[in-house]
Amino acid sequence: MIRWVAAIFIALLVFYPLLPFLDRLWVGRLPADIRFRLRGVVLCLPFGSTVVWSFIAFLIAEIVSYTCIFC
Repeated sequence: MIRWVAAIFIALLVFYPLLPFLDRLWVGRLPADIRFRLRGVVLCLPFGSTVVWSFIAFLIAEIVSYTCIFC
């Protein structure tokens, strides 16, 4: 359980500085994403974007595993 908490914490540390760049890729703007302002800071909880990007990563991994000669 503590590993998942640590992984989520590290992911958030990486994700938030990249938010302006990822905004151009529609991360945080899908219908299931939650974005709100708290004391002048915009917080984004990208639930929908996470599902979409995870599915894309899964498809890429499956394609690579089928085409990889040494795997």
